[in-house]
Amino acid sequence: MLPPTRDQTHGSSIVSHANRVSPIVDVVSFRRKLNCVRQATHRSRSPVVEQDGNPAEPRDRDDLAGAFGANVRRRREEAGLTLDQLAAQSAVSRAMLSKVERGEKSPTIGVASKIAHALNASLSDLIGGPPPPNSAVAVVMRRSERPIFRDPETGFERHMVSAAPGVAGGEMLVHYLPAHISTGLLPAYPPGTEKQLVVLEGTLTVLLGGITETLNEGDSIFFQADTDHGFANRTTTPCEYIMIISRRT
Repeated sequence: MLPPTRDQTHGSSIVSHANRVSPIVDVVSFRRKLNCVRQATHRSRSPVVEQDGNPAEPRDRDDLAGAFGANVRRRREEAGLTLDQLAAQSAVSRAMLSKVERGEKSPTIGVASKIAHALNASLSDLIGGPPPPNSAVAVVMRRSERPIFRDPETGFERHMVSAAPGVAGGEMLVHYLPAHISTGLLPAYPPGTEKQLVVLEGTLTVLLGGITETLNEGDSIFFQADTDHGFANRTTTPCEYIMIISRRT
């Protein structure tokens, strides 16, 4: 399994066509909506202003690292695993796990995914998110409240934008990939896990086993996530995309 790396791949790639048509978006009728979504979900390059007119500060990165580590330790102890046992199951060193649990080390997306899968958890479970909804009408999560995972080595960002994650067995995310950056191959999800995504900006290369799909702005894809897969930006400009993860039970 490859760690997150700076993607140096250039030139042509093998492109095949997915057999299943993604239901996530109709490119023509939703082009205007996508432009609006891009503005609303764009990476936090400018301060967010709340209703009182004051900028809303994003959650501190150290706080998020601490929350991730605390959740890893809690899930490990609930599973009755020692650090050595979790290290063996996740292929992550005991020293790294210890630093992550203490909040001293922010893991890369590849390491975080290995830990989550070994604990039978999602990344969102370990990052932490909004509490379960207590309203049957509507649930709102402000932009400043988003849990954001940042890969310290590559700059990859994973924004959790589901106001009610887990409802109907799914969650919605916004991913940001800088130029020439790859997530590396991520571990397979449990059978029944599906991913859909639509590219808001830039060009995205999706790696599915031996298949490579290249998606441009407005393109979408659906795939079963029970195989190793990864995402790469092989261009000189940033890439941003919305992803929906659903789990059939």
